[in-house]
Amino acid sequence: MAREIKTVGVVGLGTMGAGIVEVFARSGLDVVAVEVNETALERGRANLTGSTDRAVAKGKLSEQDRDALLARIEFHVGLAALHSVDIVIEAVPERLDLKRAVFAELDQICPPHTIFATNTSSLSVTEISVATQRPNRTIGIHFFNPATVMTLVEVIHTVVTAPDVVADVEALCARLGKVDVTISDRAGFITNALLFGYLNHAVTMFEGRYATREDIDAAMKQGCGLPMGPLALMDLIGLDTAYEVLDTMYRRGGRDRRHAPAPLLKQMVTAGLHGRKSGRGFYTYEKPGSPVVVADEFTPAAGRGTGAARPVKTVGVVGSGTMATGIIEVFAKAGYEVLSVTRGAEKSAKACEKIKTSLNKGVVRGKLTEAERDAAIGRIVWSTNLDHLSEVDLVVEAVVEELSVKKALFASLDEICKPGTVLATTTSSLPVVECAMATQRPADVVGLHFFNPAPVMPLVEVVSTIRTSAATLDTANAVVAGLGKTAVGCADRAGFIVNALLFPYLNDAVKMLEASYATADDIDAAMKLGCGYPMGPFELLDVVGLDVSLAIQRELYLELREPGFAPAPLLEHLVTAGYLGRKTGRGFRDHTHR
Repeated sequence: MAREIKTVGVVGLGTMGAGIVEVFARSGLDVVAVEVNETALERGRANLTGSTDRAVAKGKLSEQDRDALLARIEFHVGLAALHSVDIVIEAVPERLDLKRAVFAELDQICPPHTIFATNTSSLSVTEISVATQRPNRTIGIHFFNPATVMTLVEVIHTVVTAPDVVADVEALCARLGKVDVTISDRAGFITNALLFGYLNHAVTMFEGRYATREDIDAAMKQGCGLPMGPLALMDLIGLDTAYEVLDTMYRRGGRDRRHAPAPLLKQMVTAGLHGRKSGRGFYTYEKPGSPVVVADEFTPAAGRGTGAARPVKTVGVVGSGTMATGIIEVFAKAGYEVLSVTRGAEKSAKACEKIKTSLNKGVVRGKLTEAERDAAIGRIVWSTNLDHLSEVDLVVEAVVEELSVKKALFASLDEICKPGTVLATTTSSLPVVECAMATQRPADVVGLHFFNPAPVMPLVEVVSTIRTSAATLDTANAVVAGLGKTAVGCADRAGFIVNALLFPYLNDAVKMLEASYATADDIDAAMKLGCGYPMGPFELLDVVGLDVSLAIQRELYLELREPGFAPAPLLEHLVTAGYLGRKTGRGFRDHTHR
């Protein structure tokens, strides 16, 4: 049975430390809050009172409860004040030598029963614990920022942490109303191990001028539903902190090149560009500490392109699958005349019914009127003959994701379509330039990667090859704007922006499960509760389809030749076994009884 903890010591009252103090005091525990000197102590006290005053102003805390909360906290300079607490949590800067020194001193002060806990997000709990004479009573308790809001806590045990200490800490987390995932001591734990490789990859993408900071962030927010884009998140975390976490993970995690901090990150840290807290990072802020982004020399001018866009009134869509029907609906609702070409009258009829069903749902939900629905349906013409595309202004290809099929189609379109017609592929992973070079007009070929379901998802990746003309690119961007969607531009590289950043993260999650480091449930919970992701990686993989995910990961690996991108063997085995996710009833989870 877990021992009840009554008094808590917290060392370090920065943003995280002050938040941890507030979490414990809100739960009725007595807290001894400690800093290194009076200046730091007053700063910490101000952090805490500012947070509780804001909670009162927002109606989330009564004045009486705030006063009772503050009365439970004692503020002191020096570790000696922690002589009788039941547990000490350190939240000092992320430096191994500093944390070890704190615990070595506490070892001489605290009674034998006191549990030592570190809030480190990346350092070795084991290395910290051996600075004491009680490594068996030392554990990691990783809160997430802001500690008062985020419900996840990672509880990290070492090979020598006593089981009763783990039980005591898990019971404490439950008392705080937190969700804990208990894991062993490994670089980055769950969340940072999965998060920071993705963040570093985004920095590398920006550093290589593959896409703008705005487009990278918009792509991940609108394409994946993430609460923040990766570069904005880096600014919030602090570029100096991110650098230290990545460097630690690189050294502790087998020297995976994807965790080696991007050179740009080191340069920005050296230049004092630490993100929001310094007023400038990847973005420029109103003032240090402000969340308000202001324009700077890198802010793109309003609108995209050179003004050379060609007029587009008629659009041809080739294909009859889910993506094709979604794109037809999007164009028809936006006022374009649409010519759908499928491989047979039966497929056209099925596609027509899909679109009518979707539009009827829109009417029921109040998103469009019956007149708008009827007008959209009236703009669609159905055909089974590619020759009918001869006079359209834009063709969007949405056929099966096989390069040979797409190349053959583009070769046919080249012969059929009038000069100046923009030829677009919706591929999510294949090289656009391969489609372009199947024609005699590669300057007119562009990628328009819509996201599924196309009528709902606001993002379109506009992919230019080295042969795409400025007029074609301008036309594509103007069309996307006319659809009321957000265009993000990128060069023609495997995965474009979203898939190039998303699927290595998913692959890393599979490798983590494969290594038996954590369960699928714990990994999903960690990413949803710790990072605010709408779905955990295994939930998402089962929805996307394991076969689709594996195909995309293979494309990334083949093009980029990064060893860390090699598909996880477990993913390959599940696909071979026919466990493809929700569509087959089983993937990482069994969906047959849900």
